Amino acid sequence: MTDSGARIRLNIDGVALKVEAGTTVAAALVLAGAKSGTRVSVGGEPRAAFCGMGVCQECRVTIDGRAHALACQTLCRDGQTVRTQHEGAR
Repeated sequence: MTDSGARIRLNIDGVALKVEAGTTVAAALVLAGAKSGTRVSVGGEPRAAFCGMGVCQECRVTIDGRAHALACQTLCRDGQTVRTQHEGAR
């Protein structure tokens, strides 16, 4: 994150959130209280950001309609819409 103090608005699973400019979507998910992960594995286990550098791809979400975006590698933008497979689960 930056120290500019600028705040942007985004929507995560239908919940409005304000974050500091420069925040990754993965960090915004944590700030939003996403405790159950961002997706479900083939075996049904919750998955979330693990490596933080895009290698594990466990943080995949849908951003502005684009599926399989890496939350750890995507910066939040004003007006952005993020959907997880756990939409509404907090």
